[in-house]
Amino acid sequence: MNPARGYDPEAPEASVRERSPPNRLINEQSPYLLQHAHNPVDWYPWGEEAFSRAREEGRPIFLSIGYSACHWCHVMEEESFADPQVAKLLNDVFVCVKVDREERPDIDQVYMAAAHALTGTGGWPLTILMTADKKPFFAASYIPKDSRYGMTGLLDLIPRISKIWQTQRQELESAGDQVLQALQSAAKTPPEEGELDEAVLDEAYNTFFRVFDGENGGFGDAPRFPTPHNLIFLLRYGNRTGKEPAYTMVEKTLHAMRRGGIFDQVGYGFHRYSTDAEWFVPHFEKMLYDQALLVMAYTEAYLATGREEFARTARETIAYVLRDMTDPDGGFYSAEDADSEGEEGKFYLWTKDEILAVLGEENGERFSRIFNVMDPGNYREQPGGRRTGKNILRLRRPLASWAHEFAVPEEDLAWFVEEGRQKLLAARERRLRPDKDDKILTDWNGLMIAALAKAARVFDEPDYLAAAERAAAFILTNLRRQDGRLLHRYRGGDAGLAATLDDYAFMIWALIEVYEASFTPGYLKTAVDLSRDLIAHYWDCNQGGFFFVPDDADVPVRQKPVYDGAIPSGNSVAMYALFVLGRMTANLELEETAERIRRVFVGTVSESPTACSHFLTGLEFMLGPNFEVIISGVPGAEDTKAMIGAIRSHYAPDAVVIFRPSDEEEPDIVRVAGFTRDIVTIEEKATAYVCTNYACDIPTTDPGEMVRLVRSTGRPPEPII
Repeated sequence: MNPARGYDPEAPEASVRERSPPNRLINEQSPYLLQHAHNPVDWYPWGEEAFSRAREEGRPIFLSIGYSACHWCHVMEEESFADPQVAKLLNDVFVCVKVDREERPDIDQVYMAAAHALTGTGGWPLTILMTADKKPFFAASYIPKDSRYGMTGLLDLIPRISKIWQTQRQELESAGDQVLQALQSAAKTPPEEGELDEAVLDEAYNTFFRVFDGENGGFGDAPRFPTPHNLIFLLRYGNRTGKEPAYTMVEKTLHAMRRGGIFDQVGYGFHRYSTDAEWFVPHFEKMLYDQALLVMAYTEAYLATGREEFARTARETIAYVLRDMTDPDGGFYSAEDADSEGEEGKFYLWTKDEILAVLGEENGERFSRIFNVMDPGNYREQPGGRRTGKNILRLRRPLASWAHEFAVPEEDLAWFVEEGRQKLLAARERRLRPDKDDKILTDWNGLMIAALAKAARVFDEPDYLAAAERAAAFILTNLRRQDGRLLHRYRGGDAGLAATLDDYAFMIWALIEVYEASFTPGYLKTAVDLSRDLIAHYWDCNQGGFFFVPDDADVPVRQKPVYDGAIPSGNSVAMYALFVLGRMTANLELEETAERIRRVFVGTVSESPTACSHFLTGLEFMLGPNFEVIISGVPGAEDTKAMIGAIRSHYAPDAVVIFRPSDEEEPDIVRVAGFTRDIVTIEEKATAYVCTNYACDIPTTDPGEMVRLVRSTGRPPEPII
């Protein structure tokens, strides 16, 4: 496997399973599909060729959905799909279709909903059996080759399904009809009576408070997922209400994650999730979207609390992305695998002897104590729980506590740890790296661009802004059709697949963030252009809200997601981004679209507020008071930099900032936000106008007064007459 470019069937380390002749997946771009290109299973990619054959031959479809960084996807592939006996059964009974869920989230979304309807659960790898008309009648996640532990294996399951298909096909088709009808019914979201107000914010806060783990941070039971959008909601809720526990829950969770095994203490970046409540043993894959959302959470938490650990963690995570997840042309790769050399986590684990060999006896012993490294190992084999001699590095106590124990200044201990980390990183780089999924996805890149732009503003870091702008240029150059519509996936010079709601919503959000970091008006103009395409092709003209796929998509069900998963839902991000963009450009149509999203999901959000935390973040902004801060001044002048720096150094999540150069008569921003035309400086000094609902307070040349006006709450200011 080529660690930089995903699957390479010609690589000298090609495994036994690659000896089978290539199947149709060999012509695909997805690294996940290419991992299955030499299976003896006669795989088809999703497409009409597969479904035509199934119809002509009267066969059911075996649909397998996964992604390249998924550990259990690899297990099922090696155990079953590479096995000639299983492959023969599959080929004899089914037409087999393989889908990369990251490349085709539209397909994954439909059939994951079907799995929940059929079984009440879901997960990857996702196995769906369905008719040639795409109607699902059976769902499961991982299925072993042989029956064990109460699980029916493929060798037993396939003959049973074959017999039922031959003798009771009509019943299976009828069951598929019922599932599809249920999904279509669930996709209908007529606007409901009622209103979403501060009460739903309070309810979400109270629920988070009840399920918060006061010892370990995080919410609910293990496994523990980062869900940074929950933390961002709580930060903003705490800022809005002054309720200190909201901040406490966030701080406890962010500290625990940074010090735990879920964080790569040597190379930085976050693993996907923790299998335990202590954030200790992760599933080791690293996803781009987790890095992006966690950078946002740590950056906002730093701004809200001033805690340097949060700033450092955001910077470390960015360092990982820029070092290991960035394409030479500027886009960001999707993921790094959990496995290397056939073992989950092998790249990241250490024996104590390895630590001592790299750092020396004395320094290695001290480093091992700090990071919980022990001779028998702290990592237990699963299943079984046997100690392996391997260790996951984690900080069970903050460095200040260790500095006190060792009677050394904390700064000196921090230098000691950093020197040891760099030596271990250099040693680890000589290991065989996990495979990298190097496809570039528009939606996940949008999240990373937004995160970099936010961090660039808060940390005054031009390199972060440069990386965000390069990535934005990459997406807008390589993943946009001639008619301006976005595409979803790029790899190896090939862009394709229709964009989803997430692609549009996340890129609009990203462009807003990049504008606020750069004050280049073109980003706002492009955001408005993308918003028009989004409304034209994804809006439900009958009931409101955005469909996940466009009006020309070929899927069994057009769904309208609002529940958050690992990433915020597209409708939630769209509501927030369109409202903010409407405020920044005085575009009432965009604001009204956001308001209609707010109304259409009243019932869904009211039933389960904590499952819609990003929606609540947008709702909090819309409820107000929110502020438009328009700064006029000479670009680069000291007073202008002081004014901009003042607003950026304060936690003001309900404020958007627009800059109008005072040394131009008709600057570009006027053509995007016409209301800035008459914004002028006072006495030729940088001047701030703080407005709410387009009604502005008295302009000020005092940065402190500007911040005071933004921090004020209560009734919006009266308009100046």
